[in-house]
Amino acid sequence: MDKLLKSISYIFHPLLMPVLGVVFYFAKSPRFIPVEIITAKLISLLILTVVLPILLFFLLKIIGKVQSIHLTTAKQRILPLALNCIILLLVIKKILPPNQSIELYYFFIGILIANMACMCLAVFGFKASIHMIGVNGLIMFFIALSIHYSININGTLALMAIITGAVATSRLHLKAHNNIELITGAFIGFIPQLILVPYWL
Repeated sequence: MDKLLKSISYIFHPLLMPVLGVVFYFAKSPRFIPVEIITAKLISLLILTVVLPILLFFLLKIIGKVQSIHLTTAKQRILPLALNCIILLLVIKKILPPNQSIELYYFFIGILIANMACMCLAVFGFKASIHMIGVNGLIMFFIALSIHYSININGTLALMAIITGAVATSRLHLKAHNNIELITGAFIGFIPQLILVPYWL
Protein backbone atom coordinates (compact mmCIF):
# COMPACT_ATOMS: atom_id res chain seq x y z
CA MET A 1 0.00 0.00 0.00
CA ASP A 2 2.86 2.35 0.83
CA LYS A 3 4.41 1.86 -2.63
CA LEU A 4 1.02 2.31 -4.32
CA LEU A 5 0.36 5.62 -2.57
CA LYS A 6 3.85 6.85 -3.37
CA SER A 7 3.41 5.93 -7.03
CA ILE A 8 0.14 7.90 -7.19
CA SER A 9 2.00 11.08 -6.26
CA TYR A 10 4.41 10.53 -9.15
CA ILE A 11 1.86 9.33 -11.74
CA PHE A 12 -0.39 12.33 -11.14
CA HIS A 13 2.40 14.84 -10.67
CA PRO A 14 1.37 18.52 -11.11
CA LEU A 15 3.79 18.94 -14.02
CA LEU A 16 1.71 16.52 -16.08
CA MET A 17 -1.69 18.15 -15.50
CA PRO A 18 -1.40 20.95 -18.10
CA VAL A 19 -0.39 18.49 -20.82
CA LEU A 20 -3.29 16.18 -19.87
CA GLY A 21 -5.66 19.14 -20.19
CA VAL A 22 -4.35 19.92 -23.67
CA VAL A 23 -4.59 16.27 -24.75
CA PHE A 24 -8.19 16.14 -23.51
CA TYR A 25 -9.01 19.35 -25.37
CA PHE A 26 -7.65 18.08 -28.68
CA ALA A 27 -9.46 14.75 -28.17
CA LYS A 28 -12.85 16.38 -27.51
CA SER A 29 -12.77 19.56 -29.60
CA PRO A 30 -15.11 19.40 -32.63
CA ARG A 31 -12.87 21.81 -34.53
CA PHE A 32 -10.66 20.48 -37.29
CA ILE A 33 -7.06 20.84 -36.20
CA PRO A 34 -4.32 19.34 -38.41
CA VAL A 35 -2.42 16.50 -36.78
CA GLU A 36 0.86 18.29 -37.48
CA ILE A 37 -0.24 21.30 -35.40
CA ILE A 38 -1.46 19.09 -32.55
CA THR A 39 1.82 17.16 -32.53
CA ALA A 40 3.92 20.34 -32.63
CA LYS A 41 2.02 21.93 -29.75
CA LEU A 42 2.12 18.81 -27.60
CA ILE A 43 5.86 18.37 -28.12
CA SER A 44 6.46 22.05 -27.35
CA LEU A 45 4.34 21.81 -24.20
CA LEU A 46 6.10 18.65 -23.03
CA ILE A 47 9.47 20.35 -23.43
CA LEU A 48 8.45 23.59 -21.71
CA THR A 49 6.12 22.35 -18.96
CA VAL A 50 7.71 18.99 -18.10
CA VAL A 51 11.30 18.64 -19.33
CA LEU A 52 12.43 22.23 -18.67
CA PRO A 53 11.09 22.39 -15.06
CA ILE A 54 12.83 19.07 -14.31
CA LEU A 55 16.13 20.41 -15.68
CA LEU A 56 15.70 23.64 -13.72
CA PHE A 57 15.04 21.62 -10.57
CA PHE A 58 18.34 19.77 -10.96
CA LEU A 59 20.10 23.08 -11.54
CA LEU A 60 18.54 24.51 -8.37
CA LYS A 61 19.56 21.39 -6.45
CA ILE A 62 23.15 21.67 -7.67
CA ILE A 63 23.40 25.30 -6.52
CA GLY A 64 21.74 24.45 -3.20
CA LYS A 65 18.44 26.29 -3.58
CA VAL A 66 16.35 23.13 -3.08
CA GLN A 67 17.09 19.90 -1.22
CA SER A 68 14.65 17.40 -2.73
CA ILE A 69 12.05 17.04 -5.45
CA HIS A 70 9.33 17.14 -2.78
CA LEU A 71 10.10 20.81 -1.89
CA THR A 72 9.33 20.03 1.73
CA THR A 73 9.39 23.62 3.01
CA ALA A 74 7.49 26.67 1.83
CA LYS A 75 10.74 28.60 1.34
CA GLN A 76 12.07 26.01 -1.12
CA ARG A 77 8.94 26.41 -3.27
CA ILE A 78 9.28 30.13 -3.99
CA LEU A 79 12.00 30.07 -6.66
CA PRO A 80 10.71 26.96 -8.54
CA LEU A 81 7.19 28.44 -8.62
CA ALA A 82 8.55 31.79 -9.85
CA LEU A 83 10.44 30.05 -12.65
CA ASN A 84 7.34 28.04 -13.52
CA CYS A 85 5.34 31.27 -13.80
CA ILE A 86 7.87 32.54 -16.34
CA ILE A 87 7.56 29.29 -18.30
CA LEU A 88 3.75 29.57 -18.27
CA LEU A 89 3.95 33.14 -19.56
CA LEU A 90 6.13 31.88 -22.42
CA VAL A 91 3.59 29.15 -23.22
CA ILE A 92 0.71 31.63 -23.19
CA LYS A 93 2.59 34.11 -25.35
CA LYS A 94 4.22 31.82 -27.92
CA ILE A 95 2.44 28.44 -28.02
CA LEU A 96 -1.20 29.02 -27.07
CA PRO A 97 -2.17 32.59 -28.02
CA PRO A 98 -5.90 33.44 -27.78
CA ASN A 99 -6.36 33.76 -31.54
CA GLN A 100 -5.47 30.06 -31.97
CA SER A 101 -7.30 28.43 -29.05
CA ILE A 102 -9.23 30.62 -26.65
CA GLU A 103 -10.04 27.63 -24.42
CA LEU A 104 -6.43 26.57 -23.90
CA TYR A 105 -5.32 30.19 -23.57
CA TYR A 106 -7.58 30.75 -20.57
CA PHE A 107 -6.81 27.28 -19.20
CA PHE A 108 -3.16 28.29 -18.94
CA ILE A 109 -4.06 31.75 -17.63
CA GLY A 110 -5.87 29.93 -14.82
CA ILE A 111 -2.83 27.71 -14.21
CA LEU A 112 -0.63 30.83 -14.07
CA ILE A 113 -2.94 32.50 -11.53
CA ALA A 114 -2.95 29.35 -9.40
CA ASN A 115 0.87 29.19 -9.50
CA MET A 116 1.14 32.84 -8.50
CA ALA A 117 -1.30 32.32 -5.62
CA CYS A 118 0.65 29.29 -4.43
CA MET A 119 3.89 31.26 -4.65
CA CYS A 120 2.43 34.16 -2.65
CA LEU A 121 1.30 31.74 0.07
CA ALA A 122 4.79 30.18 0.09
CA VAL A 123 6.30 33.63 0.68
CA PHE A 124 4.19 33.85 3.84
CA GLY A 125 5.22 30.35 4.91
CA PHE A 126 2.10 28.41 3.86
CA LYS A 127 2.61 25.23 1.82
CA ALA A 128 -0.53 24.63 -0.27
CA SER A 129 -0.72 21.27 -2.04
CA ILE A 130 0.47 21.70 -5.63
CA HIS A 131 -0.82 18.20 -6.43
CA MET A 132 -4.36 19.27 -5.47
CA ILE A 133 -3.98 22.52 -7.40
CA GLY A 134 -3.14 20.58 -10.56
CA VAL A 135 -5.88 17.94 -10.28
CA ASN A 136 -8.68 20.32 -9.32
CA GLY A 137 -7.78 22.86 -11.98
CA LEU A 138 -7.95 20.05 -14.52
CA ILE A 139 -11.38 18.91 -13.28
CA MET A 140 -12.82 22.42 -13.60
CA PHE A 141 -11.44 22.71 -17.13
CA PHE A 142 -13.01 19.35 -18.06
CA ILE A 143 -16.38 20.49 -16.68
CA ALA A 144 -16.21 23.76 -18.60
CA LEU A 145 -15.30 21.97 -21.85
CA SER A 146 -18.19 19.53 -21.42
CA ILE A 147 -20.60 22.46 -21.12
CA HIS A 148 -18.92 24.37 -23.95
CA TYR A 149 -19.13 21.50 -26.42
CA SER A 150 -22.30 19.90 -24.96
CA ILE A 151 -20.61 16.54 -24.46
CA ASN A 152 -21.19 13.90 -21.82
CA ILE A 153 -18.00 13.17 -19.89
CA ASN A 154 -19.56 11.78 -16.72
CA GLY A 155 -17.22 8.78 -16.86
CA THR A 156 -14.18 11.03 -17.09
CA LEU A 157 -15.40 13.21 -14.22
CA ALA A 158 -16.07 10.15 -12.06
CA LEU A 159 -12.55 8.91 -12.79
CA MET A 160 -11.12 12.33 -11.96
CA ALA A 161 -13.00 12.33 -8.64
CA ILE A 162 -11.44 8.97 -7.79
CA ILE A 163 -8.00 10.26 -8.81
CA THR A 164 -8.47 13.38 -6.66
CA GLY A 165 -9.30 11.24 -3.65
CA ALA A 166 -6.32 8.98 -4.34
CA VAL A 167 -3.95 11.95 -4.65
CA ALA A 168 -5.25 13.51 -1.42
CA THR A 169 -4.89 10.18 0.39
CA SER A 170 -1.37 9.78 -0.99
CA ARG A 171 -0.27 13.22 0.18
CA LEU A 172 -1.72 12.64 3.65
CA HIS A 173 -0.17 9.18 3.91
CA LEU A 174 3.25 10.53 2.96
CA LYS A 175 2.78 13.34 5.51
CA ALA A 176 3.52 15.86 2.76
CA HIS A 177 0.49 17.96 3.71
CA ASN A 178 -2.24 18.32 6.29
CA ASN A 179 -5.98 18.66 5.59
CA ILE A 180 -5.91 22.48 5.44
CA GLU A 181 -3.08 22.51 2.90
CA LEU A 182 -4.93 19.98 0.73
CA ILE A 183 -8.23 21.92 0.86
CA THR A 184 -6.44 25.20 0.15
CA GLY A 185 -4.69 23.64 -2.83
CA ALA A 186 -7.99 22.32 -4.16
CA PHE A 187 -9.55 25.79 -4.03
CA ILE A 188 -6.49 27.48 -5.57
CA GLY A 189 -6.69 25.06 -8.51
CA PHE A 190 -10.46 25.19 -8.94
CA ILE A 191 -11.35 28.86 -8.41
CA PRO A 192 -9.19 30.55 -11.13
CA GLN A 193 -10.52 28.16 -13.79
CA LEU A 194 -14.09 28.84 -12.60
CA ILE A 195 -13.61 32.62 -12.61
CA LEU A 196 -12.17 32.56 -16.16
CA VAL A 197 -14.94 30.38 -17.64
CA PRO A 198 -17.18 33.37 -18.66
CA TYR A 199 -14.35 34.77 -20.80
CA TRP A 200 -14.41 31.83 -23.21
CA LEU A 201 -17.52 29.71 -22.55
